Amino acid sequence: MDREIVAKVAKNAHISLTGEELDRYGRDLADILDYFALLDEAPDRDDAGVNPVPVENVLREDVPSQEFDSEELLRDMKTYEKFIRGPRLV
Repeated sequence: MDREIVAKVAKNAHISLTGEELDRYGRDLADILDYFALLDEAPDRDDAGVNPVPVENVLREDVPSQEFDSEELLRDMKTYEKFIRGPRLV
């Protein structure tokens, strides 16, 4: 990678680098970009997305039901016209 580009990136990152560090980071960044280029050569698979397991809609239909008797639940509670009263909010 060009030393000038590395110096510009270091300046934007507020990092002061010596000449030796600019050369070393230039080589390191060039190696990293080469690895990304190698990944670009990997074969594409159109049949597999991000998730290798097919995701399907597995939700069931929502059927309303009442599992508990409301009279039974409210029997021991202090209620006002079958409403539960909570503390007053100011």
